Amino acid sequence: MIDFSRNYFELFGLEPRFRVDAAALDRAYRQLQSAVHPDRHAAANDEQQRRALQSSARVNEAYRTLKDPVARAEYLLSLHGRGTADDAADRTLDVEFLEEQLERREKASEAADAQDCAALEALLRGLRSEVRDRERALGELIDGESALDEARVRARELKFLTKLADDIDGMIVALED
Repeated sequence: MIDFSRNYFELFGLEPRFRVDAAALDRAYRQLQSAVHPDRHAAANDEQQRRALQSSARVNEAYRTLKDPVARAEYLLSLHGRGTADDAADRTLDVEFLEEQLERREKASEAADAQDCAALEALLRGLRSEVRDRERALGELIDGESALDEARVRARELKFLTKLADDIDGMIVALED
């Protein structure tokens, strides 16, 4: 079974950094999940089966967290004692940033109302490009450990942008159905 006192990075044998090797994470996940999966412990006693189930759930939770850039950033910030980007004291975002996202959302709504998939896809491409750029910048802030308070704000912005991208993607799917 696994050691529940280990953080998610230790669990997978990875350095606690924002920039993770996705292939190494996937390999470590498959290997660990193979060892702890409840099906492998079906003949064990009740206590061992319960530990296997808990271990499997912990491995899945750790993998989901480290696989997702926003969740990974929030987790790293918490490891550095900076809480998460969703702490009540850190919910405000720059007005200019919010106005820009409001404009994007309005453009997306107008495009969806007009059933203009091409316009939605163009918005989504631009948004995903910005998300990638912001992920790189966030990685520099977190991995450099020199601007963790700023990283909290940038993680919150990234979470906002990712949600907007998911919403626009949903609009595209709805139009294609």
